This record gives sequence, structure tokens and C-alpha cells, in this order.
Amino acid sequence: MSKQIPGERSQRQLRVAEQIRHVLVEVLQRGHLHDEDLLDAASKVTISEVRISPDLKNATAYAMPLLDAEIQALIPALNKAAGYFQKEIGNKLTLKFTPRIKFVYDKSVGEADKIEQLLRKIHEENNS
Repeated sequence: MSKQIPGERSQRQLRVAEQIRHVLVEVLQRGHLHDEDLLDAASKVTISEVRISPDLKNATAYAMPLLDAEIQALIPALNKAAGYFQKEIGNKLTLKFTPRIKFVYDKSVGEADKIEQLLRKIHEENNS
């Protein structure tokens, strides 16, 4: 049996997190949401990643905007409906515990854009 490096996610964590991500995306795409704010949010976000705690009881869903949506305003609507998402996960997956979901803004795409712009600027300066 191989030893797991501290801080590294197990295969089970990775597998369950990806299953949860698929359920969340499916629920958002389906659009059968009763809350008006959440219905608006659902059409403007996607879930890029889910990370789950080692005990599989808490999950963080990283949401990123589609097009030019103002994601900061949509995160509270998603978190307000976290119980609904948890119920959907419980219905679709067979887990001992259905994890609590917390939605956060996925800043990785914006950070990657900033890095790309900086690299492009450096490249242009070197070629001038």
C-alpha cells in the first residue's frame, strides 16, 4: 500500500469531487430552479472544479462566469441554494454522507489572463 503525501487528495476524493461537479453542472444546465436569483445565476456560471474534504462531508465548488457575468453577485445566490444542490447530490450519488456545498469564485482563469498579458507585454518589449 502506498503512503499518501500530506495535502494530496486521494483517488476517492478526486472521484467523488468529479461526480459532484457533474451533478452540479447538470442541475445548473437543467434550470429547474425555483429561486429567481438562482435561475439567473444558473445561466451565467459553470463549475470548473470541486474539492472535497478527506471525510467527504464538505465540498467547495469553484464557479466561474460564462461570458461577461458578474460572478461576485451570483455566488451568494448559489450559496443560498446550497441545500437544494445538496439534496440533488444525495438523490444522484450513493454516498454515506451527502457533503455540504460551498460555492466560491474561481479566480484561476482571471489570473491566467493576467499572466498571459504580462508575458505578451514582456515579449513585445523584447522585440522592440
